[in-house]
Amino acid sequence: MKHSFDEMMQEFPMVAIMRGVEPHEVLDHGRVLIEAGFRMIEVPLNSPNPFESIRLLQEAYGDTTLIGAGTVLSMDQLKQLIATGAGLMVAPHTDPEIIRAAKTAGLYTMPGFFTVTEAFAAIHAGADALKIFPAEALPSLKVISAMGAVVPKEVRLCPVGGISPDNVGDYLAAGARGFGLGSALYKKGQSVEQTILNAQAFAASWKENNND
Repeated sequence: MKHSFDEMMQEFPMVAIMRGVEPHEVLDHGRVLIEAGFRMIEVPLNSPNPFESIRLLQEAYGDTTLIGAGTVLSMDQLKQLIATGAGLMVAPHTDPEIIRAAKTAGLYTMPGFFTVTEAFAAIHAGADALKIFPAEALPSLKVISAMGAVVPKEVRLCPVGGISPDNVGDYLAAGARGFGLGSALYKKGQSVEQTILNAQAFAASWKENNND
């Protein structure tokens, strides 16, 4: 049985980003990610035939895993995502119109932001979590702590960009409450075996640093 977005975040607050994955391989990589503990998987829309990959993941694993699209930039793309039956919309930016439309359609939303102004625009539009992007461009992790002092506690701050098993603990200590994992987890063309190793490393890091 699939749980809510917040329940999945509590269990394992890492969204697997499969940028560049192709439909013929997506189920094999998705399966090992889920076996390692991942509850949320996104396929960025600048991947080959992304909606086909999303549809395949949704049909195979959508009953227990939250499947969605990343890099959602337009209302047309959102409509195509909704048609797959997937339940997660991730974007690199803050577009209140897209966020509201996704929420109206019943999707969970994780839009990107980099300023407090963008954060509150996203929150007011109904965002479920906030994607700090690109996280590696933050001058200091103190920025996350400062944002966390004003952003409502129920809205998770989720850095994306430059996250590795080695720095998960530092981000959690600064106030991060979720992550999007890119090239340190999955790179276009990598083997399923490599995906297994990377996924297990992130799972071990979360287990080591989870103080809840």
